[in-house]
Amino acid sequence: MELGFHLAQLTFGSGPAQLGPTLARVAHDAEEAGIARLTVMDHFWQISAYGPPERDMLEAYTFLGFLAANTSKVLLHTMVTGVVYREPGLLAKAVSTLDVLSGGRAGLGIGAAWNEEESNGLGIPFPPIGERFERLEEAIQIALQMWSDSEEPYQGRHYHLGRTLSVPKTLSQPRPYLIIGGVGERKTLRMVAQYADASNWFATADFPHLIDVLKGHCDAVGRDYATIEKTAQGRITENTTRDSLLAELERLRGYEIRAVYFSSPLGDPHRVVELLGSVTGEVADW
Repeated sequence: MELGFHLAQLTFGSGPAQLGPTLARVAHDAEEAGIARLTVMDHFWQISAYGPPERDMLEAYTFLGFLAANTSKVLLHTMVTGVVYREPGLLAKAVSTLDVLSGGRAGLGIGAAWNEEESNGLGIPFPPIGERFERLEEAIQIALQMWSDSEEPYQGRHYHLGRTLSVPKTLSQPRPYLIIGGVGERKTLRMVAQYADASNWFATADFPHLIDVLKGHCDAVGRDYATIEKTAQGRITENTTRDSLLAELERLRGYEIRAVYFSSPLGDPHRVVELLGSVTGEVADW
């Protein structure tokens, strides 16, 4: 089992001038501690789980580039990009750029988006949910095509690309890691079965039910369920101890969860790194 640190809470008390140096140390120390993945939110304002919208938030792909420059091994991706935030051609290009410059360590985390408030605040179109899911599937198709050898046009209902050229090609083989966030049984998990390398669920999810649904979609599209990595999002609070963390990981292990991304509302990211690092060696062979 691999552990990830989801860098969601970015207000550390030392002010914007120290945000870069702090995050550089956190990224370095996380990698040294055996944490295998670093992820960031793709939001423009802070979300309510971590504080009011006025608290610090960084643009996701600039942030990932910074993390890439301060690490050498960890997998890097968003958790997750809202499909309406960027045109799919630009998004696929951003991920391929990150992949090349990081030495093949980039992934794409993507979902249908949900934060209408920040979209309205910054003038980002936020269509109805049905259209967002249509755009999500088309964006995934476009990314996969741009990461392939094809330069053919793409004609969808919402997106039209005249030439899907993207060079340099990604270093990740056969392409960057693709993870879809969400537990929607009819659309999201069907897209996981059809396109993705991994699915991400909250640690509180009804895993047996979701596993059955995903297996059904895999059967329907002819996909081997075992080729899909199941991941979960956990949370570290001030009450989390090493023993309670191991107990939670043991529970998730029972559902064949292969990676767990932990976020925390704590203002001290080094405390999170220290706690996760204390168990990485123990869970590595799970």
